[in-house]
Amino acid sequence: MDFNSLIKLKRERLEQLEREIADPALFSNRQRASEIMREHANIKQLLAKWGELETGRKQLDDNRELAMSRDVEIAAMADDEIPDLEKRVGDLERDVQIALLPPDENEERDAIVEIRAGTGGNEAAIFAADLYRMYHRYAEGAGLKTEDLESSPSELGGFKEAIFRVSGESVFRKLRYESGVHRVQRVPATEAQGRIHTSTATVAVLAEAQDVDVEMKPEDLRIEVSRAGGPGGQGVNTTDSAVQVMHIPTGMIVRCQDGRSQIKNKERALSILRARLLERKQREEAEKYSAQRRGQIGTGGREEKIRTYNFPQNRVTDHRIGLTLYNLDGVIEGDLGELISALQAADMAERLKETLAA
Repeated sequence: MDFNSLIKLKRERLEQLEREIADPALFSNRQRASEIMREHANIKQLLAKWGELETGRKQLDDNRELAMSRDVEIAAMADDEIPDLEKRVGDLERDVQIALLPPDENEERDAIVEIRAGTGGNEAAIFAADLYRMYHRYAEGAGLKTEDLESSPSELGGFKEAIFRVSGESVFRKLRYESGVHRVQRVPATEAQGRIHTSTATVAVLAEAQDVDVEMKPEDLRIEVSRAGGPGGQGVNTTDSAVQVMHIPTGMIVRCQDGRSQIKNKERALSILRARLLERKQREEAEKYSAQRRGQIGTGGREEKIRTYNFPQNRVTDHRIGLTLYNLDGVIEGDLGELISALQAADMAERLKETLAA
């Protein structure tokens, strides 16, 4: 891919930023100065990587030429170095590609994951529990932390709904592509005839919002408390600990009762509500910007069927990028690395295409 035109624009932008930095008046606005300095540092880092890439490409070309030398010893030495040079050039190209992409403010955020059973009755609830465990196992292996926020168990050990927070390094960047409808094909334990059943569960991955991201006025919130209900509806607390928060302007409602205290449940409900409001706000802004948002890997909408888990064939297929893995056993135990890397690469290619076309 030819990045020369984008690099030229970045160099021009760097000159503009340096003129602004040279003006003492800039620093009277601390926020603006901070933004300018950050952008300046990012472009400098990009151009340094670009310089390394140009040097690496030249070394690779030189070695390929030397590998055809009549001097057998020189040709052999040059040929031996080619694999390492190819890897270095590939790594640098990826670094440059990432640095050229428009910044996404959500990528470094923590995430709130919501899983809901879809079509398929009890089997859908069991599948929702499988996905819940899959993401927890992935988080554990990736050194991320999880915190359960709210859940609604089903009768046979599954989940009608499960909501949890994942925190750590670049969580949203890793999990953002999991949003959508997940489909499972397998023979239920209760199926005497051995027939394959199809069930679904819906996953929503929301970037966790901060107070400054969305405005939640006290007068826009209706907060109600009640007794937390346990299995069969009996009370499990001696105090009113369940909390329901309604955002009046949008009609969004969040209920939390899993925490041991009313204060904890209120904090969790507000955190979930804040994330949903941020997602709604950013989705509306994105739709204004482009009706064909991220066509290659899908829109990330909750109604979009993104992946099939076929147990009889030990197969996982991601329909957005046409990737099929015959490693369902590993994937369902949290081995999501290959899927996530492939989705990130496809997304990066699509975003670069949009950037070059702009």
